[in-house]
Amino acid sequence: MRLEVSRRPLRRGALRALVALCLIATLGGCGESQTTEVGDPARAAGTPDRPAALQRARIVFGPLAAEAQNASNPVTAAKIDLGRKLYFDPRLSRSQEISCNSCHDLASFGVDGEPTSPGHKGQRGGRNSPTVYNAAFHVAQFWDGRAADVEEQAKGPILNPIEMAMASEAEVLAVLRSIPGYRPLFRSAFPGDADAISYDNMARAIGAFERRLVTPGRFDAYLSGDAAALSDQELAGLVTFMDAGCITCHVGPAVGGTLFQKLGLVEAYPTEDAGRFEVTGNEADRQVFKVPALRNVAKTGPYFHDGSISSLDEAIRIMARHQLGRTLSDEEVASIRAFLESLTGEVDAAYTARPELPASGPDTPAPDPT
Repeated sequence: MRLEVSRRPLRRGALRALVALCLIATLGGCGESQTTEVGDPARAAGTPDRPAALQRARIVFGPLAAEAQNASNPVTAAKIDLGRKLYFDPRLSRSQEISCNSCHDLASFGVDGEPTSPGHKGQRGGRNSPTVYNAAFHVAQFWDGRAADVEEQAKGPILNPIEMAMASEAEVLAVLRSIPGYRPLFRSAFPGDADAISYDNMARAIGAFERRLVTPGRFDAYLSGDAAALSDQELAGLVTFMDAGCITCHVGPAVGGTLFQKLGLVEAYPTEDAGRFEVTGNEADRQVFKVPALRNVAKTGPYFHDGSISSLDEAIRIMARHQLGRTLSDEEVASIRAFLESLTGEVDAAYTARPELPASGPDTPAPDPT
């Protein structure tokens, strides 16, 4: 089986994914539960080997940090305060109606619940808007990985003619400089810059805010040793998830997001989207996408790169068939779903609350609906 990974140097998440797979192979299953075949009646009845399952899970997933750090953009309180306001500010769009939060709604686990999101004048792109929660831990951003990190990603939608549709970086800066309240916020966030209001600094502030959009939950309590954090059904689902081969791709603290993989690895998947090929031009990257992370997956449908699948059960069946060559029973699907539902985390309501935005100045450009 060929595994498609990022062609840039391995980041910590991608390296952890590969190390985890090697450790699993070396350990030969890490205990009794690994030798149990998918669909085993004893496990389905809710009798997993708890110590062995925890040992495996700790190797495969690892702890979820409170912040996804970036040495080139250290997180500070001033950056977070500015980034939060910019994230919610619709004046960064041509119509002054669309903000980052419009498509990545922090009150709805970072998604808008649509197959594809409406942008400028109701236009829609061809790909689903993924959640921003825990996204800063990913190996890259966007389904095709064209942005290296959340800072780079923040620059894209604002200038995309289908999304926020601003004409240029200069137009965005003109808006920001026309709003008096942003001037001291930028100076506070970037005190060493002679001209603090820049497009790069706008992206750095949004990125800093997103780097703490982290949602720990019961699964993290389980990994920390709280045996009661997962029910027997959820734990059986975790073992089924691991034994079925889902951890070929869905590894690391975000339960995915650490590497790229071909959609339809075992059985061809019907899609016209060329995926990462559009970025690299490499034929091996055709229909290759970043593996989605599964944190909060029960709350972030519809699923897949095009948002074409509304049911989590159906998504599980399709992935098993096309990526693993497996046909799962109803019992196995229900078991895996139970585990995935345990990945729903806790949103910090105070951190993600909609802020009061700086008032427009007399020279702030008017909305342009054209």
